[in-house]
Amino acid sequence: MSIIQNIRDKYARVAVIAIALALVGFILTDYFSGRGQSGGGGGKNTVGVVNGTKIIDDDFRKKIQLTEEMMKQQYPQGPELTQMAIEQTWNQEVTKILLSDEFKKLGMRIEKKELGDILYGPDMPPDLKQQLTDPKTGVFDPLRAKQQVDEMMKSKQVPQEQKDRLGRYVYQLEQQRLTEKYLSLLSNSVNFPRWYVEKQNADNSQMARVSLVKELYSSVPDSTIKVEDKEIADYINKHKDQYKQEESRSINFVTFSASPSKADSLLAKEKLMLLKPGFDTTDNVEQFLLREGVNNFYNGHISGKSIRIAEKDSIFKLRIGGVYGPYLDGGSYVLAKLLSVKQMPDTVKVRHILISLQNRDSTTAKNLADSLQQAIAKGSSFDSLVVKFSDDGSKDKGGVYEGVYSGYMVPPFNDFIFLNPVGAKGVVKTEYGYHYVEILSQKGSGTGYKIAQLPREIFASEETISDAQNRASQFASDSRDQKSFDANYEKNLKPQSIIKGVADDIGPNEAGVRGVGTSRPFVKNIYKAKLGETLSPELIDNNYVVAIVTQINKEGTMSVARARTNVETALRNKKKAEILKKKLGTITTLEAASAAWGGKPIETVDSVRMNSKTNPPTLGYEPRVSGAAFNPNNKGKVVPEALEGISGVYVIRVDNVSATALTQGNVADQRKSMSQQKKMEISSPQSPAYPINYLRKAATIRDKRPDLY
Repeated sequence: MSIIQNIRDKYARVAVIAIALALVGFILTDYFSGRGQSGGGGGKNTVGVVNGTKIIDDDFRKKIQLTEEMMKQQYPQGPELTQMAIEQTWNQEVTKILLSDEFKKLGMRIEKKELGDILYGPDMPPDLKQQLTDPKTGVFDPLRAKQQVDEMMKSKQVPQEQKDRLGRYVYQLEQQRLTEKYLSLLSNSVNFPRWYVEKQNADNSQMARVSLVKELYSSVPDSTIKVEDKEIADYINKHKDQYKQEESRSINFVTFSASPSKADSLLAKEKLMLLKPGFDTTDNVEQFLLREGVNNFYNGHISGKSIRIAEKDSIFKLRIGGVYGPYLDGGSYVLAKLLSVKQMPDTVKVRHILISLQNRDSTTAKNLADSLQQAIAKGSSFDSLVVKFSDDGSKDKGGVYEGVYSGYMVPPFNDFIFLNPVGAKGVVKTEYGYHYVEILSQKGSGTGYKIAQLPREIFASEETISDAQNRASQFASDSRDQKSFDANYEKNLKPQSIIKGVADDIGPNEAGVRGVGTSRPFVKNIYKAKLGETLSPELIDNNYVVAIVTQINKEGTMSVARARTNVETALRNKKKAEILKKKLGTITTLEAASAAWGGKPIETVDSVRMNSKTNPPTLGYEPRVSGAAFNPNNKGKVVPEALEGISGVYVIRVDNVSATALTQGNVADQRKSMSQQKKMEISSPQSPAYPINYLRKAATIRDKRPDLY
């Protein structure tokens, strides 16, 4: 259901961070807080093998857990998150092994002095700096920090497992620095020679004018050209690199809805109506909602411009304390109660000092907040006090929050800054502690509303679910092979407007199937089944799914059947070209070629370039035509052979070739720009030029995850 405002994780701000850094930070926090289990992994099972190096299951699972914990800060929890964590951990492990081999070959390592710079230098990890900053003074001293870590590592009071965790953290930082060095080594070797740029400029400056006669492949009907399986197989064998495939499977599937029926919807509405009198008369809405299982009530005012409720216009018209509904909102019936209406700004700029309850009791926190308020009132510097005392991440920015919208802060804080005028100061208690707050400025104005919503989700009844399951089971039992699956669908399901879905290229490590939903067990069952086997019905989301395996693609080279779609057109056009060339006979003049092809017109094309992507539309992308146009031997002549192009066969005469002015700039700037671009590609994991992609391609990798996860 929609709610009044999208409020993040108990109204707190969530920082978006890189998972790799978050992971090592998580390990470090475990170290200094004494949490966590010992590392390592002595399990005998292996998740995979990379160039002979095993990835141990026990250790791999622990790393997945850490990665998933950090991902929860950025993504919704669920099966997809777990599978994302598995995939990311796998890629990290494979990359680590591949790079470690490269580091050894190149003799790359981190010496003691450099390690000290990584841990305690100007660019030290923020999480480490935070842990080692003096909490009393707020000052970080590198020498003191090093002494503190050294004492911990030597202390017999610190468990060995915690020392191991810190060791792994340091190892991660070393690997990160070595990776940076490795990529820098490769990117700094990039060079575009002067002669290369000058030759490219010279080629780009050339422009040709040609006259031509063309006959398109479409002039020969496809039905007259047959491509045999053997021809496709021969083509694949000659171009194996282009027709590699990963392991995958394809299915056909049908779904039987187990979504709530009209009767189920009516029942949910009736149950909600039974709660309406109590909701209408309660003096404590928050407690009432909690008793009914609603724990996302925002007990603060939100600008009407920001509220996202389909029925908000009707709710805004209620008297204070009035109830509207029930109305449908997504999969729920909802009652809404208008609690309060206030005039308020659109955005606010504030600064604050948070005295957290994390390491002190409520009385101590309040006394400190009150003392800070009194000190500031007597002239003490807010900027100095916020750095020294605030427990909020905003203290690095002077405790300032700028451009705050209503509904983004916890309710007490929200209402203080939106319902008080500019210049107001005070201490506000929230679930995080006590805040000394100052309102610096406000922008805009409008009406704010405090609204309580009481939803009742519409659930499918046992009868509804049982009916869907029975229909799915009946279809599955009557459809044991592809022929009966298709026939049964056409006869019984298609008349009911049930659609037969197709899902191709399902990988062995997928979390779910596109068009079906998320279900790792469903994917595993697809891989357990044989070709043409029908799977037992499985409940995914609100549907019972019946699927049949229609294709099994093993890792390696594509089969003839799978490659036919791509290869057949190329081979068919090759045969068409032979037919069209045979009609031409010996090439003498364009007029003769035109006559041989039944009077095809002679066309003139200006502005033909070496880079045929920029050719005029009358010619289009035809690299062979462009290449022939700039062959010095063809200038002023009819090219003596027919050119098999992408769209058809061409006979051309090169009328003229000339040079145009260069506009690319000087060669030095071009070389610099090209080098910078290539360096960026080498440093980007998303780029095909990323070195680790080549290492993976050349590696021998055995992936056993599908058997274990």
